[in-house]
Amino acid sequence: MADAPEIKKHTIAVLVENRFGVLSRVAGLFSARGYNIESLSVGETLDAAVSRMTLVVRGDVFVIEQVMKQLHKLIDVIKVIDLSEETHVEREMLLVRVNAEPSARAEILRIADIFRAKVIDVTAASYTLEVTGEESKIEAMLELLRAFGIQEVVRTGKVAIARSPKTRLRRADEKLGKTAPARPSNPATQDPRVVGFAD
Repeated sequence: MADAPEIKKHTIAVLVENRFGVLSRVAGLFSARGYNIESLSVGETLDAAVSRMTLVVRGDVFVIEQVMKQLHKLIDVIKVIDLSEETHVEREMLLVRVNAEPSARAEILRIADIFRAKVIDVTAASYTLEVTGEESKIEAMLELLRAFGIQEVVRTGKVAIARSPKTRLRRADEKLGKTAPARPSNPATQDPRVVGFAD
């Protein structure tokens, strides 16, 4: 009997035209096929006409492959990348309001300090904290704060970016073994009469 395909969480980046209705079409593609989007974040890129969507979906290799193919078919989609297949950096932001009884405030602030969280709002009965990090960090902090009583949680969803290569990118002509043309030198530096700007 064949082993069941492994179900994994995948982070997919999608570059799309920044047009009305694109988000609903992408979300509709998933819901129509029974794929659940665990998190979704959208924002403009350097080009205001292009937006970047970061989706987190769970499925086996076949499911993810089908999702990627269907996304490519959408007319507004420019590029689709499964960041889970390459080294990348991912972050998520959490806002959490927690009960802050006088006897517990020092401990809550200690936890916030450990996780490098910021206190962004204070009342007589609560603290609101902001923390940014990987999903494991977010979950670990929430687990510690549950003992004090969490009033409300807001999460942005995951954003991710591929890591840059650790080696210097070589020019195409270097890869082909060609010598790069020498850069033209400044004629002024070849003139023996030109000693410096102060002369």
